[in-house]
Amino acid sequence: MAKLALCLSLVGSGCRVSKPSDVENKIAKEVKHEMTVGGKDVPNPLPATEENIAEGREHFGHHCGICHGLDGQASGVPFADKMAPPIPDLTSKDVQDYADGQLKWIINDGINPSGMPAWKGILNDDEMWKIVHYIRHLPPKGSLGIPSVYKEEQEEHEHAHGQEKGAHTHHH
Repeated sequence: MAKLALCLSLVGSGCRVSKPSDVENKIAKEVKHEMTVGGKDVPNPLPATEENIAEGREHFGHHCGICHGLDGQASGVPFADKMAPPIPDLTSKDVQDYADGQLKWIINDGINPSGMPAWKGILNDDEMWKIVHYIRHLPPKGSLGIPSVYKEEQEEHEHAHGQEKGAHTHHH
């Protein structure tokens, strides 16, 4: 119990504007892994079939892609590194080290304090478990392009600045 109190007081005092120290990061990570993320022993009830992974990719693209990119690696997301804490690369060891049940718990409940919202009531359990399968099978970085919401913005920006390559035409 003393360890918990110490962690909480250290984490609580970490509200400075400076970049958190390695120790703070380590503690925050430990707190996240050990204390706040539930579902560690809950197995994914759905098999990792091609179909489930593909459906997971679709749900991920609709709901998660705007922040995490279509590939889970924030490709084409303009504010990814400006968020505090930054949006994690979902292929990273930190994320992949979570159990399936923990990833599902994070999708369901969100992570406070971060930009990660809770999807409870928006996505159903099956959809969340399929997204977990997709997170386990993410494609190479950049391979799915950038979310369409940013693509249009980028094209309009290029168009406005006359950087058109002449070869590609606009279909709106």
